[in-house]
Amino acid sequence: MSRRINRRDFLRGATATSLLLMSARLPHTFASERRFAPVNVSRDRVIREVVGLRPYRASGFVVDAEKFGNKLLVHNYGHGGGGVTLSWGTASLAIDLARNFVATKRARRFAVLGCGVSGLSVARLLQRYFQNGPGTVTIYAKALPPDTTSNIAGAWWSPTSVYEPDMVDTKFDDQFLRACQISNRAFQLLVGPEYGVRWIQTYELMRNEMSVERELAGGNALYPAVAIHRDPARYFGFPVVRESTTMLIEPSIYLSALLRDFYIAGGRVVVKEFRNRREIARLPETVVFNCTGLGARALFDDEELIPVRGQLEILLPQPEIDYCYLSSAYMFPRRDGIVLGGTWDHDDWSLLPNAEQANQILETHTSIMKSLKSVD
Repeated sequence: MSRRINRRDFLRGATATSLLLMSARLPHTFASERRFAPVNVSRDRVIREVVGLRPYRASGFVVDAEKFGNKLLVHNYGHGGGGVTLSWGTASLAIDLARNFVATKRARRFAVLGCGVSGLSVARLLQRYFQNGPGTVTIYAKALPPDTTSNIAGAWWSPTSVYEPDMVDTKFDDQFLRACQISNRAFQLLVGPEYGVRWIQTYELMRNEMSVERELAGGNALYPAVAIHRDPARYFGFPVVRESTTMLIEPSIYLSALLRDFYIAGGRVVVKEFRNRREIARLPETVVFNCTGLGARALFDDEELIPVRGQLEILLPQPEIDYCYLSSAYMFPRRDGIVLGGTWDHDDWSLLPNAEQANQILETHTSIMKSLKSVD
């Protein structure tokens, strides 16, 4: 027997189907209650401990140019905890400082000192803007990926611990915000497995309401889908939690991909450590970019540049962990392991893991996971 479907029945069925499809496509934060898989924090799951030295200046990073004999020397260093985050932005600002000199002198050969994320970013932009055949850009570095400080970075996209607010002026603020905007857009265009960049939800765990008033580093506009949660029973046991979305970069994948792109575009690498400015002056290139990080302290007498030591405990990977969190410590889930951090030791040059700090990091994250499990 055939059944006649009237207009009202059809619309009712179509609406129900549409709602069902919409709920299937909506992020889990809206379609269903957000569930957080717990991080398995324990000493026997630690696969490695790493220590890195962030190149930090209280007055902020240096992006500046100076005449250097018959050359132009462009500085791009001192990014603190925001080296990966700011890399494309400060690289772009540094190259802008060289444009007039390049046009006037018709410079066609460029030297980049350093093969960390800052050096590779500058080198790739030079190739894009001034490519003049193989050998246009040469990187000079004492270490290459995976043996650079950038390889140790947590590489969560947020320009944190870059400067002291009361030590900078409006000019630097403008430069900083411009670098953030440029870099954020550049990383968006690299999202995917090839470069190891992905979007991820982040939860900032707070004890009081005053923390919510603080703007996110680089400006709230760079973090889509910001939400405030005041539901300890669902969010880690904390009274206030700020949710945002940003990017997470896997340094081992990302830096290898940049170096590959550099070689494909005809770049050249020379493994060399410079001991003084005279050795740099003897380079054949007429435009030199200084991206030496902490090395700039000795090479260019920058006494303000100091190390900020960070120790990381890396746990076995957990593919089910699809979020980051920040409190007095931080957790970033990567394919090469769960990154647990939270140390900021100013003017400490030690690269040796500290057992006491390791215990402190693990205890802090264990406590957070206990709070998470208790709310379930």
